[in-house]
Amino acid sequence: MDTTPAPFVPPAPTPRTTPPSTLEMVRIVYRNPLELWGEPSYNQPWISISAGIGGPLVIANEPGLIRRVLVDNARNYRMARVRQKILRPILRDGLLTAEGEVWKRSRKAMAPVFTPRHIGGFARPMLECSQAFADRYEAGGVADMSRDMTMLTYDILAETLFSGEIAGEPGSFAHQVDRLFETMGRVDPLDLIGAPDWLPRITRLLGRSSLAFFRRIVADTIRQRQEKMRAAPDAVPADFLTLLLRAEGPDGLTRGEVEDNIITFIGAGHETTARALGWTLFCLAEAPWEREPVEAEIDNVVASEPDPSKWLEKMPLTRAAFEEALRLYPPAPSINREAIEDDEYGELKIRRGAQVLVMPWTVHRHRLLWEKPDAFIPARFHPGNRDRLDRFQYLPFGAGPRVCIGASFAMQEAMIALAVLMSRFRFDSLPQTKPWPVQKLTTQPQGGLPMRVSRRG
Repeated sequence: MDTTPAPFVPPAPTPRTTPPSTLEMVRIVYRNPLELWGEPSYNQPWISISAGIGGPLVIANEPGLIRRVLVDNARNYRMARVRQKILRPILRDGLLTAEGEVWKRSRKAMAPVFTPRHIGGFARPMLECSQAFADRYEAGGVADMSRDMTMLTYDILAETLFSGEIAGEPGSFAHQVDRLFETMGRVDPLDLIGAPDWLPRITRLLGRSSLAFFRRIVADTIRQRQEKMRAAPDAVPADFLTLLLRAEGPDGLTRGEVEDNIITFIGAGHETTARALGWTLFCLAEAPWEREPVEAEIDNVVASEPDPSKWLEKMPLTRAAFEEALRLYPPAPSINREAIEDDEYGELKIRRGAQVLVMPWTVHRHRLLWEKPDAFIPARFHPGNRDRLDRFQYLPFGAGPRVCIGASFAMQEAMIALAVLMSRFRFDSLPQTKPWPVQKLTTQPQGGLPMRVSRRG
């Protein structure tokens, strides 16, 4: 008799069975775009709509089509206008929003920080930050793991990429991140219907104070580091901040591009990992039969391997649980492109100007690609199983030339954080732990993740 529990199915919107009206669609996209997608999005290789709000639209779910758009013919697809209207007011010419030569300059300038050797060197400060953060749980009690993981990943980012020298108070930072995503992180209805740019957007008006907060932090951070570079050039840390400032010049980055990339990493560089960590702790709490082998693995590795840079390769079960949480709740749930010229893939014709959506949210839950797609089953990513997945059916960090530059950084950070936290504490759900996934740039748990924290052992 099989006594294995049925897999845990975490909360997610039920696919729609009828298309929304135009007004209803505008409301859904503003409130939570994850609730927009209907049954065809989870069952068909692609959907092509010849006309509608914003013009022709293609939703790409089939891995070969995704590869065509993001890799093989990537030059024919630029950032979609609606996406840029959301992100550019925040990030301007940061790495996530820049295009063409500006993007190439920024990517080249940052590449040295994210080499495997350099990332391995971040493991020790990642460990120390995680240990210091975990100390706050010694007394036990209830904590919102959504907010706490934001603070932890911010601490790690500040220490590794900025040597602990980001100006401002971390406490106010978390509130301002939430405020920025709640306002400017939403699709404005006027952008959706193609209203002229001179019409004021309420989302941007509401987010101006938070954006100004981040711009002040960036200006103060740059000023403090430049003073140190002038006063003691040999004592300046060779970190991300110094690298960017030294890349400024006629053959490198402009001052504006330096500022935009700093705000991109301060404002968004930690957010995706924070969301994935919170969802991982939640899913494991709801599936204790999955949590037990992860805890055993972590206990063994922490006790036997002193070098945290080796933990990622030695914790396949922990990594699998994290990757399964990334599948169910991809931090970046949509990748938006626009066709520059006509294109085709098999029988599919993609017209010039068509919006092309690659939706990790639907691709990761697609009935043609996954068995029991709505369930939390880390075994999909166990050694041997993961190799059978198509590269383009699993896209937590995107793909192609614009794949996330910090993917390896994030994976190492997540394994170290989970190892430290779960080796010392157990995180359990409460009756009020009822998160609902909402897309506000990232896939966030509406209602937070209140969890009971208790000492293990």
